[in-house]
Amino acid sequence: MQTTYAIKTKTDYDAAMEQLENLWGANPGTPEADQMEVLGILIDQYEAQQFTFAAPEAV
Repeated sequence: MQTTYAIKTKTDYDAAMEQLENLWGANPGTPEADQMEVLGILIDQYEAQQFTFAAPEAV
């Protein structure tokens, strides 16, 4: 199992996405599933910071 660290750069993000893909389908309750959950949270936080969108204008 690989260690999961904060995602701070695009390179970190790409590595985390690859790692998540490798863990996809892990059985619930396993260390791999736990790592997949943590990676998902870290990826979500990185995406929220990097990929912000302006609110749509009212029509």
